[in-house]
Parts: sequence; structure tokens; C-alpha cells
Amino acid sequence: MKPIKFDREETKAIVGEIQDYFREELDQSIGAIPAEMLMQFFADKMGAYYYNRGLYDAQALIRKQIENLTDEIFALEQPTKHLR
Repeated sequence: MKPIKFDREETKAIVGEIQDYFREELDQSIGAIPAEMLMQFFADKMGAYYYNRGLYDAQALIRKQIENLTDEIFALEQPTKHLR
């Protein structure tokens, strides 16, 4: 898997979320650089787990849609007379 990279706007938003979390939940402040380093640590160490979970969820959704489509196709079948 290629390393997970975020563009500047995504990084800024994630860093802000980390800073908000530290302030609101831990009653501590964290600077932008340490917050970005923490973000990168989680992306490097745990990003693959989240990425794979997204793939599994997408696969499950596609399987369900295929099952629904198969049911709809069977519903289109016309009755046939059996040849003797």
C-alpha cells in the first residue's frame, strides 16, 4: 500500500481536529507541528487498518447490490411452458 498522504487543506483540518481534541478532552494544548506529527504517526501505523475497513465495507455493499440486482433480474423472468 502506498503511504497515506493528505493535501494541505486536509492536513490543516485534521491538525485542527487533533488540537480541538487535546483542548476539549484532555484539557491540554498541542501545537500544530506536534499535532501534524501525531496525525502522520496514526496514518503510518493505523492508516492501513482504516483503509482496509473501507474496502471491506465497499465490498459488502457491492455484494448486497449484486444480490438485489440478481433478485430483480429473476423477477423479470416470464413463465414458460414446459416442452414435452
